[in-house]
Amino acid sequence: MKVAFNLLVAGAEITAAHAPLLERLKSLGYDGVEVPVFSGDVKRYAALGALLRDFGLSAATAGTVPPEANPIAADPAVRARARDHHRWLVDCTHAMGGELIAGPVHSPVGHFTGLGPTSDELAWCVDAMHALADYAAPAGVMISAEAVNRFECYIMSTMAEASAIYRRVNHPNYGYMFDTFHANIEEKQPAATYEVYHREINHYHISENDRGVPGTGHVPFADHFDALRRCSYDGWLTVEAFGRAVPELAGATRVWRDLFEDADRLFADSITLIRREWRAAGERLTSGTVVA
Repeated sequence: MKVAFNLLVAGAEITAAHAPLLERLKSLGYDGVEVPVFSGDVKRYAALGALLRDFGLSAATAGTVPPEANPIAADPAVRARARDHHRWLVDCTHAMGGELIAGPVHSPVGHFTGLGPTSDELAWCVDAMHALADYAAPAGVMISAEAVNRFECYIMSTMAEASAIYRRVNHPNYGYMFDTFHANIEEKQPAATYEVYHREINHYHISENDRGVPGTGHVPFADHFDALRRCSYDGWLTVEAFGRAVPELAGATRVWRDLFEDADRLFADSITLIRREWRAAGERLTSGTVVA
């Protein structure tokens, strides 16, 4: 299991200027970081990857797709741009030494038609995800598509919807993500829902109900960690908290206020929560309080 932090809270472009932040995360005990890859070229991410390795941090990509490269657009030219964008994401991730691409790579955040997904849109999504996974496989990069709540997307919002697409994609390099924030909105019993689909889930986001500091809201993290332990999860546990550092993303995700007072406290309190809950869930499992 790797504990990581999603760096979107620090900005849309992570560079050598963020070295003090990376050093601090490593000193707190984080194993890796999820890097936003929104712009730039392979050379930039190769340099960033070297810096991350110097600090002993593993890398993953936080990826999205813009509306002009929408994988489920009716216009074939737009879908072709999406294919190019996906390949660029893989190339940058590989150059950085990243292990996976995680995020809503299936459709643009905040982009709606006013209707639910059509059969054509679902088919285009499946084709795009299969092509992305196929391109990423030789580079050793896994895909983890993020089910995003209905107020941010419409193609994949629940674990059931993510699973249906997963089964149609049917590629060993493709999986999907569980995010405690989105599940808190969309799933009636989030922790139990994770257990139903855990064999298909290959990435996990720790996020509070307001996307602020984990453990300060009403997400029942003890239940989530019990489920992770029961299912022998051994992937990334990535903290995702949002601020206003990326105006476009803040607008799409409706972040209009500061969700935490101090970034360093956010980093420190988050890993403390994860280590504490992981240990406590393990003790409950060993003692038989949590039934495997």
